[in-house]
Amino acid sequence: MYEYLSNNCTCTYALGAFVLLWVLVWFYRDNLEITKVSEKHVFVTGCDSGFGHLLCKRLDKRGFRVLAGCLTEKGADDLKRATGPFLKTCILDVTSTDSIQKALEWTKKEVGDKGLWGLVNNAGRSLPMGPSEWMKIQDFESTLKVNMTGVIEMTMNFFPLVKKARGRVVNVASVLGRVAANGGGYCISKFAVESFSDCLRRDIQNFGVNVCIIEPGFFKTQVTSLEPIERELHRLWNQLTPEVKESYGDKYLDKYIKIQRLIMNTICDSDLSKVTNCMEHALLAVHPRTRYSAGWDAKLLWIPLSYMPACIVDIALKLVLPKPAKSV
Repeated sequence: MYEYLSNNCTCTYALGAFVLLWVLVWFYRDNLEITKVSEKHVFVTGCDSGFGHLLCKRLDKRGFRVLAGCLTEKGADDLKRATGPFLKTCILDVTSTDSIQKALEWTKKEVGDKGLWGLVNNAGRSLPMGPSEWMKIQDFESTLKVNMTGVIEMTMNFFPLVKKARGRVVNVASVLGRVAANGGGYCISKFAVESFSDCLRRDIQNFGVNVCIIEPGFFKTQVTSLEPIERELHRLWNQLTPEVKESYGDKYLDKYIKIQRLIMNTICDSDLSKVTNCMEHALLAVHPRTRYSAGWDAKLLWIPLSYMPACIVDIALKLVLPKPAKSV
């Protein structure tokens, strides 16, 4: 018996030592950073505001040669005023093949033979969001063109430059790419970004290129601004047939909006640096992570929920959302 207990203790100590060593090695590798940052170019999409705008300013301070794709001239001007002389901007609409091609040719001239160290696919839109039955096909397409097709087309066009530099592709997905919590194109597009990123990473893993996925929780940006969300919900409601409206009931829209307000005001985090810190790590780390979850709600709510059985998620959402007038 004594020998048995002694052997058990030895195994426990050995296992504990192994786990401790593994954790220490992981932290050491995770904190290793690349060198010669000032010689590396990073292209970021969606830089007019939000995560993209903040990331460009942070990368510029780090010494990267930042190439910022902005949708508007005003967005580009605002960013240039807030950064140093090495940051450069171009006008980019990720839903336009012609615009992407122009941005690519401009980038080739900027990076020369060095290639592109980082491509950050940050541009995105969330609206319209709401019950799936309220949508028309155009409502899905408007979001998918930006969040899904735009990400794929940008990546496929810019990838040869990233491959030359043995750099990184950083795709911004969402916790709603893990848990489909509402209708419309947003969740669909973010699930697609997750899938595309996984496929790309596995296809190119022998070329020294890393593909990283950023999964932000809910943050206070234009994507989560209540005014446009409510405006779109009213538009969707107004285009419904009388029969569909009757099935939901006259008070359903108001209840739905109240729940949206409660969720956004309760969950949304104003500290955008929690997301840009993840993006920076993906670009600076010698050994970047495959996935980054940003925000307390991502780590404590959405990611754990994504591992739950589908019936648990269904019940949780059923309890949160208002009940239609003619529900079963």
